[in-house]
Amino acid sequence: MPGRARQLGFVFALLACALTTFGCLSTPQLQNYGNPVVLPADYSSLPSDAVPTPVASSQPAFGPDLDGNSTLLTGSTTIINTSPVSDPNAVTSTARSSSNVPDLTHIYRRTAQSDDRDRNPVIVIPGVLGSRLVDQRSGQVVWGQFGGDSIDPHTPWGARMIALPMSQGQPLSALTDAVKAVGTLDALDVRLLGIPFQINAYRDLLNALGIGGYRDAQTNLANIDYGNQSYNSFQFAYDWRRDNVENARRLHQFILDKKAYVESERRKRYGDDFEPVRFDIVAHSMGGLIARYYLQYGDADLSADQSAAPLTWAGAEHVARLIMIGTPNAGSVDTIANLIQGETLSRFLPRYEAAILGTMPALYQLLPRSRQNPVVAEGDRRGVDIMDPRVWGQFRWGLLDPRQQHIVRELLPEVSDPQERQQIVYDHLSKCLARARAFHAAMDAPAKPPEGTTIHLIAGDAHPTITQYRVDNRGTLTMTAMQPGDGKVSRPSALMDERYSTGTKWTPRLVTPIKWTSVNFLFADHLGLTSDPGFTDNVLFLLLESPR
Repeated sequence: MPGRARQLGFVFALLACALTTFGCLSTPQLQNYGNPVVLPADYSSLPSDAVPTPVASSQPAFGPDLDGNSTLLTGSTTIINTSPVSDPNAVTSTARSSSNVPDLTHIYRRTAQSDDRDRNPVIVIPGVLGSRLVDQRSGQVVWGQFGGDSIDPHTPWGARMIALPMSQGQPLSALTDAVKAVGTLDALDVRLLGIPFQINAYRDLLNALGIGGYRDAQTNLANIDYGNQSYNSFQFAYDWRRDNVENARRLHQFILDKKAYVESERRKRYGDDFEPVRFDIVAHSMGGLIARYYLQYGDADLSADQSAAPLTWAGAEHVARLIMIGTPNAGSVDTIANLIQGETLSRFLPRYEAAILGTMPALYQLLPRSRQNPVVAEGDRRGVDIMDPRVWGQFRWGLLDPRQQHIVRELLPEVSDPQERQQIVYDHLSKCLARARAFHAAMDAPAKPPEGTTIHLIAGDAHPTITQYRVDNRGTLTMTAMQPGDGKVSRPSALMDERYSTGTKWTPRLVTPIKWTSVNFLFADHLGLTSDPGFTDNVLFLLLESPR
């Protein structure tokens, strides 16, 4: 019995560690950072004792992963001293007591049950990693399940399954495989030591909508009496590896299909006595970029010369409200580390090498803007253009890292010549960066939505978030600046705050190309935003009760 107890204790310790790593524990703790030292991009005006001295370490460091959770950073490039800078006397408070959490069911029950035939249906769009991917030929789950018979990215076959194809002479849109998105991840299936369990992914977001009466065919999580009413909610699953514009064009067809369905159902119930159907979109992280592109450009592609499409607001015909949650509108500096050195979700789950992630165009579109100096050179501190493939070649980053070439060989088994493989990966990197530059140009254009369409932001600004690295002549990165954010997306990035861009004069008022209708800040991390009661309350008010 003692041995059995020790074994169970070890298993539960692993589960607790994994849950903490994914940032999906039920209620996020509030932290009081006292007076944290938040470093601007140029901290030369700060007193010397306010600037932390990076401490080199040969040990792997912990930092945020692709979706904002704590993760072990390993690989060919070392990130040094990425711990948040905080007051030594900082105090961690207890979680909110139940008396401080509103009774949302009571607040919104009557509204949810009201006979509102013109209420907008809702589309939920998750962030990167938020959709389950399945190989259509074999039925194998490529992303969304770990352990058991799930794929192992450390094997050549597993690496090829999760990576996207690479080939010279073909556009990124033509480099397809048999992997498709089959649903959003309300929970992530994990198996450790043969014991299955689930990690909450977007369950809180879906549950919040359920409280308001928005139900879909996939999820029924909220306990509420809907009376005789039934309102539609849909989850837009997409292949988060692929180009965001490509997914925005898929969103257009998804909206047309769901619009026809909702109109058919309403016609059965009300005859023709209802307003034309428009949607409200609730989008997390990268999902907000897809939705905003669609709103501004509809299903138009970037032009052949990679210049921005005309700003038409074509998507506004079908979308009344866009609610973005923790969206990196100006990119995320963490993406640089992920593309350079790979991604480890936890000590007990698979590692995704930089060469695998480097095949995915969407991740390059999460890179920050070079004009905001996310990477500066050691010594003269001049900005480094991270969108230039020659810079990646100079520092031997990501796909071009010699220590990643055994992975490249596995991804291109039909190419025996190492020099030819290098030409293919450099071509692929160049295409991804060119596409990302064009996507950024389209998203950065000043844009005021037409009458009847509103854009709302819910973001975090209580967690120190990395906003700048310094690079030495070997390509090694060192964290040098932080800003308030959600641990993954900084406050300036969420707002698309141009006051942090080179050549922009700082003003007391926000300078941004996005015409925000409302902005709310919460004290939660990237995934914790959707489990915060303040999030649920604000979203339900916008969807159910705010004036139109």
